[in-house]
Amino acid sequence: MGVVPLAVRIAGSTRQTNRLTAGATSRDDGTDMASLPIPAGPDPRRTAILVAGGATVVAAGLVLFLVGSIAVAAGFLGLGIVAGGLLLGWRLLRQPGVADPQSIDWAFTRAVAQASGDAVAITDRAGRLVCANDAFETLFGGFPTPPGLPLEGDGVAVLGNAGRIAWRDGSGEVAGLIVGRHRVTAHITRAGDDGDMLVWRFVVLQRQDLAASTEALIGGATGDRLGGAGVMAALIGPDGRVRAGNRVLAERALGAAGPIDGRDFARLLITDSRGLVRFEREGLDGTPLRVVQIPFLDSDDAPVLVALLDDEDTAPAIGASASAHVRSLVSLMPFGMALVDREGRFLQMNDAFIRAAGVDPHAPPLYPGDLVVREDKTAVADAIRRFAGGATHSSDMAVRLKSHPEEPVALTIAGARGLGDAAVLLSLKDNSEESRLKREVAQATKMQAVGQLAGGVAHDFNNILTAIIGHCDLMMMRHSPGDSDYDDIQQIRTNSNRAASLTRQLLAFSRQQTLRPQTLQLPDVVAEVSNLLKRLMGEQITLDVTHGRNLGAVRADPGQLEQVVVNLAVNARDAMLTHNPRGGGTLTIQTKAVTASEVRAMASDILPVADYTALVVSDTGGGIPPEILPKIFEPFFTTKEVGKGTGLGLSTVYGIVKQSGGWIFADPKPGQGATFTMYLPVHAAGTVTKPPLARPPAKPVEMWGTGTILLVEDEDMVRAVAERALTRQGYTVMTAENGEAALDLLDRNGRPDLLISDVVMPTMDGPTMVRHARDRYPDLPIIFMSGYAEEQLRRSIDLDNVAFLPKPFSVQQLAEAARDVLVGR
Repeated sequence: MGVVPLAVRIAGSTRQTNRLTAGATSRDDGTDMASLPIPAGPDPRRTAILVAGGATVVAAGLVLFLVGSIAVAAGFLGLGIVAGGLLLGWRLLRQPGVADPQSIDWAFTRAVAQASGDAVAITDRAGRLVCANDAFETLFGGFPTPPGLPLEGDGVAVLGNAGRIAWRDGSGEVAGLIVGRHRVTAHITRAGDDGDMLVWRFVVLQRQDLAASTEALIGGATGDRLGGAGVMAALIGPDGRVRAGNRVLAERALGAAGPIDGRDFARLLITDSRGLVRFEREGLDGTPLRVVQIPFLDSDDAPVLVALLDDEDTAPAIGASASAHVRSLVSLMPFGMALVDREGRFLQMNDAFIRAAGVDPHAPPLYPGDLVVREDKTAVADAIRRFAGGATHSSDMAVRLKSHPEEPVALTIAGARGLGDAAVLLSLKDNSEESRLKREVAQATKMQAVGQLAGGVAHDFNNILTAIIGHCDLMMMRHSPGDSDYDDIQQIRTNSNRAASLTRQLLAFSRQQTLRPQTLQLPDVVAEVSNLLKRLMGEQITLDVTHGRNLGAVRADPGQLEQVVVNLAVNARDAMLTHNPRGGGTLTIQTKAVTASEVRAMASDILPVADYTALVVSDTGGGIPPEILPKIFEPFFTTKEVGKGTGLGLSTVYGIVKQSGGWIFADPKPGQGATFTMYLPVHAAGTVTKPPLARPPAKPVEMWGTGTILLVEDEDMVRAVAERALTRQGYTVMTAENGEAALDLLDRNGRPDLLISDVVMPTMDGPTMVRHARDRYPDLPIIFMSGYAEEQLRRSIDLDNVAFLPKPFSVQQLAEAARDVLVGR
């Protein structure tokens, strides 16, 4: 519908109407006022003139009757005429002529709007809706006033802007408005004698199925007319199969005018060595074809319209120069690409493909199957044969390359038509960095699992060692150094302490050992162990220690850091003596500051950007072979001879560094040595605490005590030795095997002087039992004993005024802990 011109003007308040849908007024009896005729009447101004003239004549006659003089009566008549003319002129000057107002016939306007299939509405200068048709009500679900319509997105703002343009320029238009499921175009026109109204017309776009229409046209008379012009047309679906084709295409491709729908379009064609396309049925002697793709729908899953033209004089689809151009493009691709001919042989591999596949550029393989392991050769060969034969869609397959068979890679295979001799395109992503990250994640996961296992083993082993060491202490109390059994008992205790040291290494690896962190400087730690290192290195190894400037303080356990330095130094010494038994080597220990900008320049995926103080330990040994580098921090892994190493040196270092919040990296240089770099974050707060140069000897303390102690331990052997040890010191001991039994004892016997409990127990653990006991006795002293790290336990135990006794402990250590708590309460 075109825009309806409304050559109308409305005066005063009569321009508005209460009925939006009709815009008409009505009488009380229901009669439509717009349909009533308007009767004709006399002109009021003419009537007034006639009345005034008659009155003047009558007055002149009356004067003649009274005076009897014709002259006086004539003068009076003339004077009345002049006065009436002046009065009429004055009124005309006071009230200039006004054109007759034209009223709007809203019934006619609505009837015109109803004749259109579009939604039409009219608004006045005040923005009020004065008329709308039924199509407007249907489209917008009522009579909302434009531009405040139920439009999606910013449609209201866009429509309002178009309305302002229409007021200014006379017309406006906006497309792409969304109303529910409809797409609408709005045409706005300014109308009226005074241009004081806007006509809004909304056109709903009808979405046509172009694919279906095209399919019907190709298969019908239009397709026959195309065939008569020598054009073979087909509509190809996204799966590569023919949805519709004209009869001449079916006759050429199939040899008969049969149904071609559903056939694989690619299998109907072949390509020769020059890149010319022919029908597969006609063979290489058939007429070459020119294939033209006609895009008519913009969608990833839309069908494709293809036209085929006979062209006997056509040149090859790709000539020598074009083929060289394609090869140049392939060589410039940043990802691995290779071209394979119809016989399955390599034509070209770019540098990225060579790197990703681990190919020797001086001896490249002949077939793609030569790149993969034996088990994947058949699958690769079959895929290449299938795509060389005309398959159109690309395919991804996971293969294992000979260069690194442990990591499967994704090989993408696609058919290559029109690229000269190339028939198949291969793509291989260089995922070496991704594989490295995967290995590191797998290594970290494995280390975490092994660490949890090691922590559990160490915890159980600590219970056994506690019993052994405790019984040795009790036996040594009954034997003097001169007895025959004393030396044997002492040997048992010594071996038990060595075993306890082994469990501490396991806990260090699993990051579950007890640390006593202090704020300190790394040079002070190195200086503390320098004399020990000189004795450990011997005369064949030269020790070179250097310290950097402006080193930040770190927070760690000084004793554990000393163990890190010693373990790294001993490991380096053994590597140098193995590599050069006679010449020895040089061990270099260096401390330096590493700023956040230097860390950022490293571009490390693991080390966070921050300020660090680094400890670098390097040697001149034989280095670390690449194949064992991922395993060096694993527990019990060692390259030393049987009986000469436990395999816990580097794993202990790794655990201590990680538990201290740091990172450690190994830089292997086969044949030149190895470098281990430990990064500890700079501790901003606190003052540096230097480790004591010599630990003062322990003063003898009186261990005898009195009072009642409740001992809770699920291990019978630990509970027995602890009970005997505390009883010998003068305490009254009550024992319980779990938390519930301990609470029963509290109910029966009341408050003890001290509660000593294991942390991990079946049925009810130690912290839960202590919370119930504290509910009854808030000031009850508590000692927790456990083989796990104190820091780890304190994070999970929200109890105040609790002491901690690590396992394994001796009889004296148990007595000291009990005495310190009871005396200090």
